[in-house]
Amino acid sequence: MAASGAVAVDGGGDRGGVRAAFGGLTTRGRSFLAAGIAAAVCAYALGQGDLLRVGLLLAVLPLVSVTVLYRTRYRVTGTRRLSPSRVPAGSEARVHLRMDNVSRLPTGLLMLQDRVPYVLGPRPRFVLDRVEGGGRREVSYRVRSDLRGRYPLGPLQLRLSDPFGMCELTRSFSAYDTLVVVPRTEPLPPVPLAGESSGYGEGRQRSLALAGDDDVIPRGYRHGDDLRRVHWRSTARYGELMVRREEQPQRARCTVLLDTRQTAYRGTGPDSAFEWAVSGAASALVHMLERGFAVRLLTDAGNAVPGGGEGGFAGATQATADTAGLMLDTLAEIEQSDGGGLSRAHDVLRGGEGLLIAFLGDLDEEQTGMTARMRQRSGGAVAFVLDSAAWVNGESPATREAAERRLRLLREAGWTVVPVEPGARLAELWRLAGRHAAVAGSGGTAGPAGFGGWA
Repeated sequence: MAASGAVAVDGGGDRGGVRAAFGGLTTRGRSFLAAGIAAAVCAYALGQGDLLRVGLLLAVLPLVSVTVLYRTRYRVTGTRRLSPSRVPAGSEARVHLRMDNVSRLPTGLLMLQDRVPYVLGPRPRFVLDRVEGGGRREVSYRVRSDLRGRYPLGPLQLRLSDPFGMCELTRSFSAYDTLVVVPRTEPLPPVPLAGESSGYGEGRQRSLALAGDDDVIPRGYRHGDDLRRVHWRSTARYGELMVRREEQPQRARCTVLLDTRQTAYRGTGPDSAFEWAVSGAASALVHMLERGFAVRLLTDAGNAVPGGGEGGFAGATQATADTAGLMLDTLAEIEQSDGGGLSRAHDVLRGGEGLLIAFLGDLDEEQTGMTARMRQRSGGAVAFVLDSAAWVNGESPATREAAERRLRLLREAGWTVVPVEPGARLAELWRLAGRHAAVAGSGGTAGPAGFGGWA
């Protein structure tokens, strides 16, 4: 939940002056004032005293309303709370607003309005009849967006009105909140992929090599350490009690590569190929973090998520929920890039290790060769390849033949390739990738039909 700081608003301060107060006259107030002046002029010209009194009454009523509203001296505070502040695309969030009257005088009619982007729905408006001194009122509304992004909510606007509706004054709060709409994520089955180990970490990679007594890296004794772990040689050397450090296995690493090239995707909107790729990358990130991997999110521009650890990998020292939230926030704002190639991503991945999961758009011959060389020297490589033309207009035989040829090149380079058809579910494709990885690991082979094909 996110809460905005309470901001005090003077119901009728001198910010706008008298001119601003008269500028708040409503259509009714202006009509009464104009009618009163016209009646007074006619009464003076015709010598009608009764008509003059009526004209004065009509003209004085809006002026009195402006004066009373302008001189009103009560103070209110407003608070906004989002529940939750981060939602998947297509889900609803509720916004709670609370108004507190911190003065001793009761308020008049208050109209509350919150500013929201049009993609979240209509602008909410509420009418608060009367708030007693020291009292409060709470209202709420719902927002929903099918498009991911960061959307500001606020500032709140409070409109003050007199009982006759002759004058309205608007005061704005300064605080606002941000609603983060992240990509949809899909639960994925725990299938084995090439490069994974059965335990915690990659098995062959350890942070310490305990090959012999000389390889021990001791540390100072801490209260509660087992005395059987005392390293007497280091204790004698440093003059203080030293203990052997426990073996700390390194987490298995996984890189999720998201192709954001504008030339690789066609179409826009929540059901486009690019949005499917973003949602797929988000699902893979969350799934691998939950399985204990240190995960890195990489784009075709070679950029990793800010805040990652060594090499851009996150999750080894941070809480899984915090790491997943950071990466989902990044994916909420990610846009298509103007880059035309994958060379920068290739440079980052060169010489690396661990599992590589890629979500790729359209590939030409050059980019296919570049992707084939991305496969790291250890660990598996899984590519979910989207043919964006099929997502927009359907595919032709020529398009299918060219796509199959490029996918064959990736398979020959050691990639597990899964074509993505329009509307496909990632969980089914993920399970399919796991089956093929198991076949490849056992020394078997699988033809193109084993990947689902482009049909």
